[in-house]
Amino acid sequence: MRVSILIISKNRKEELFFTLRKLKSIVDLSVHEILVLLDGCTDSSEELVQQFDWINWTVLNESIGASRARNFLYKKATGDIFIGFDDDAHPLQDDFIKIVESIFEENNNLGIIAFQEIKGVFKNDGEALSQKPNQREEYLCNEFVGCGFAITKGVYLATNGFPVWIDIYGEESCVAVEVLANKKDILYTNRVSVNHRVNKQARLNSGMNYFRFEKQLKNTAFYFIVYHENPSLEIIKLLWHNFKKYALKDITFFKSYFKVIGIVIVQVPRVLKYRKPVSKSIIKEKKELASPIFY
Repeated sequence: MRVSILIISKNRKEELFFTLRKLKSIVDLSVHEILVLLDGCTDSSEELVQQFDWINWTVLNESIGASRARNFLYKKATGDIFIGFDDDAHPLQDDFIKIVESIFEENNNLGIIAFQEIKGVFKNDGEALSQKPNQREEYLCNEFVGCGFAITKGVYLATNGFPVWIDIYGEESCVAVEVLANKKDILYTNRVSVNHRVNKQARLNSGMNYFRFEKQLKNTAFYFIVYHENPSLEIIKLLWHNFKKYALKDITFFKSYFKVIGIVIVQVPRVLKYRKPVSKSIIKEKKELASPIFY
């Protein structure tokens, strides 16, 4: 099978360099392809285009957001299997493509493989792999994480793809629920592990948690509007939970909370254009399935 490896990057030149150098050493480029989209970068990431001229590059002058960028880039992929990585994530198994192919061959009804995510900055891949248990962990689940996953082309094309009504954070849930609605399975496995090279403390210090809070609150509300038959109750529960857990305990979260409510009200008419509720049985199935394991 031909595999398309797809990466969206924005202002992470050094991280992208690391990931591409790693992939070049383990991917047979005579068979498979790697596509990278630079989403309105301002950090000279475009210099990598000449350095890695074996990549199929897409360079956007203005940022359109991670989900829209994925939607755009995945239309260009020609492989039978799409494998997505974040620009700061790389596979820890050199034969990850063979493993992915074998898992799909073993499971005729499989739509997505959710890779094991190992977060942190390590000295080497061996140290990262030491974080995972020795025994195989594998089960049907309800989600996948964009930093490392595989989806067959046929299954992806049967969905609406990554949503253009989301910018970043939450887009995976939209693809996941549409895959389940198409009666395909999502499998979590630690046969393929991904080192997501995130410095958790640095991200906390940078204020990224506030940024993520705003995006996830907004996009979760939109998710309910698009996919739930009766989204009102779910949105009320979402707002109440986030008000108690975050807004009441931190002034920045408090301001962000009401800012998001305003954004949601203004943008609801735009999002309603994409409304496509799935059955209650699919919503129930998604809630009952286990989540992927993160380390």
